[in-house]
Amino acid sequence: MTTLNIGDIAPDFTMPIKDGTEITLSKLKGKIVVLYFYPKDDTPGCTLEAQAFNILKPEFAKINAVIIGISKDNISSHNKFQDKYCLQFDLASDADSDTCQRYGVWVEKSMYGKKYMGINRATFIIDQTGKIKHIWSKVSIDGHAQEVLDFCKTL
Repeated sequence: MTTLNIGDIAPDFTMPIKDGTEITLSKLKGKIVVLYFYPKDDTPGCTLEAQAFNILKPEFAKINAVIIGISKDNISSHNKFQDKYCLQFDLASDADSDTCQRYGVWVEKSMYGKKYMGINRATFIIDQTGKIKHIWSKVSIDGHAQEVLDFCKTL
């Protein structure tokens, strides 16, 4: 598992998003990037997190920040999730877990004694030069989007 630290250059990626297009991190230089990893589309916690970021999206836009949600779900699943909740930011599909692994969020989990691999809910703030400025790991959803916005306003 990769361990990233504040001050590291964020690993670049290109992943598919809605409408057959792709998003590339390095093409977002000059913007603040809120990169949040979540386990699964349209599940209770992931829905609450996405809705919270969506409500605050206009505030993020005012400070030149973009929000990207990443999970292993495919584009069809992302499209349904975005449409169902009117999400106004990009959801990227990391179907092969490559980006999740490079960001250190693809981890062994345990539920009811059964071990499995899954995404650790985490958020990374990447500054205008491509450096990681803050990392939240093991995110608690309640109030998280506002906390991220408040941090981004300091950059």
